[in-house]
Amino acid sequence: MSRPPVNPAQPAPGSDGSDDSVAEPTSAGAGPAGNQRPAGILVISIVVALEALALLGAAAWYAFELLSGAPVLTFWGAVFTLALLLAFSAWLFAVGLFLFRGYRWTRAAALVAQLFVLTIGFPTMTGGLVFQGIAMIVPALAAIVFLFQKNVIAFASRVGGTSAAL
Repeated sequence: MSRPPVNPAQPAPGSDGSDDSVAEPTSAGAGPAGNQRPAGILVISIVVALEALALLGAAAWYAFELLSGAPVLTFWGAVFTLALLLAFSAWLFAVGLFLFRGYRWTRAAALVAQLFVLTIGFPTMTGGLVFQGIAMIVPALAAIVFLFQKNVIAFASRVGGTSAAL
């Protein structure tokens, strides 16, 4: 007889033989292994969700311009750009949600997204749009700083579940 795999993010079964790993956390802010959700997780999740909303707004504006007959070099190239904006927005929403839940893979995804924002924010600021550049740079830098805090790293260490596929 084999034993199911052990997930280190879940509590060990009780000493009386009962399995307490399926019990709900006692507080709403409890994450994996009963840790409280740090404020940094909330800040990073909000920053990533706002970036996703900004991309969704840009996609809506781009779609409106495309449908209103704005000149484009190639129609299918414009449709592809719109699809990329929508896909990246959905990806950022997923990163924000799963980071809030404490999944490990989201730290790298959030860091990459913030680095992309910085690569757009600095040229925007130095190109004369100072307010818009600062509006991109400051939240991205804050998210990067919070991503490397010990309590954020400890909280966001949950791995995927081991449930059966079917």
